[in-house]
Amino acid sequence: MIINDAIRARQVRLIGQNGDQLGIKSKQEALEIARNANLDLVLVAPNAKPPVCRIMDYGKYRYEQQKKEKEARKKQKVINVKEIRLSPSIEEHDFNTKLRNAKKFLAKGDKVKASVRFRGRAITHSELGQQVLERLAKECEEVGVVEAKPKMEGRSMFLILAPKNETSNR
Repeated sequence: MIINDAIRARQVRLIGQNGDQLGIKSKQEALEIARNANLDLVLVAPNAKPPVCRIMDYGKYRYEQQKKEKEARKKQKVINVKEIRLSPSIEEHDFNTKLRNAKKFLAKGDKVKASVRFRGRAITHSELGQQVLERLAKECEEVGVVEAKPKMEGRSMFLILAPKNETSNR
């Protein structure tokens, strides 16, 4: 923001410290009013005709803005994506272990990327991998929702699950 003597306009529309309109004044007159009040003249709308300036304590204004930004950063949630690797011919016990981990990640609020890697000639039976991913999605229904349907990328097939409570907040 441009303040005090850095303002280049000859005339400005002046807004007082309480938000009341003081009308169109010359830059010198506006600076004089601001200095008499021990405040700064801040350019708030440079593209208006004439530019709009406000009388305020610029240091206090910047402090308030930084405080708001810090508060906003505290409130934002970082979403991690956890990956679970499966194989097209996964055994029941292994599947249950991976399923338990996926449910734990979803309950914690993380997204889960389930991938099936096809090795060698297994890629000719990609429908087996799709069945494994769909079964995982069906088993995780109560804690998560499918964000991205199973799709092939190279020799792998992916499915993304998001926590249920996160999608209902949107």
